[in-house]
Amino acid sequence: MTWTNRLALFDTLDYTALSLLIAAWLVIGWRVESTTSKAPSTARIMAGYRREWMIQMITRNPRIFDAHVLGSLRQSTAFFASTAAIAIGGALAMIGNAERITDIANDLILVSEPVFVWEAKLLIISLFLTNAFLKFVWANRLFGYAAVVMAAVPNDPNDPLALTRANQSAEINIIAARSFNRGLRAVYFGIAMTAWLLGPVPLMVATAFTLAVIWRREFASHARRILLEAAE
Repeated sequence: MTWTNRLALFDTLDYTALSLLIAAWLVIGWRVESTTSKAPSTARIMAGYRREWMIQMITRNPRIFDAHVLGSLRQSTAFFASTAAIAIGGALAMIGNAERITDIANDLILVSEPVFVWEAKLLIISLFLTNAFLKFVWANRLFGYAAVVMAAVPNDPNDPLALTRANQSAEINIIAARSFNRGLRAVYFGIAMTAWLLGPVPLMVATAFTLAVIWRREFASHARRILLEAAE
């Protein structure tokens, strides 16, 4: 069977549902990271707090608290990276047993689908999980960089390098958090992708639900209102 014939196994609704999910993933990511000061996302508000954290750290002595906070952030990225790696392994194992899974799945949804269809769906889920894994690993590495730069911040606030090093550490911290958030969004939409196993319509519903959840957490959550009021 040629690739053209294999791709023909998916109908227009399948391609539409997949396109909507990818578009939603990209658009919400852009919206979260490109917000203005008039309507900032939670991620942008937290970026301001990260900068303030590094400024406050200059005069804090000892800096055990700061090291502990950064260590907790690194632990979170390591945990999610490990979880994503396990999920990738599970998805690949399912692809390796696609024929058996196809028989079970076809019995559950009462529709006869070729093995390639299930393999393709599982592969796309694996790609989302792989993207998340790479983002988490990079975030972990960046938090490590931030820790080193934090250690280079002079204790003397009058030192000309104090504010410069603090700002550098803050920006690396922000980039690390951005990568972590991208990994989380990849996981969210990867989970939504599993609805495609039931068909294109469930995938559309899952995409809309996932988009609504992310939008609420970034722009309409109670936590955001508290952070915004404190920032003002």
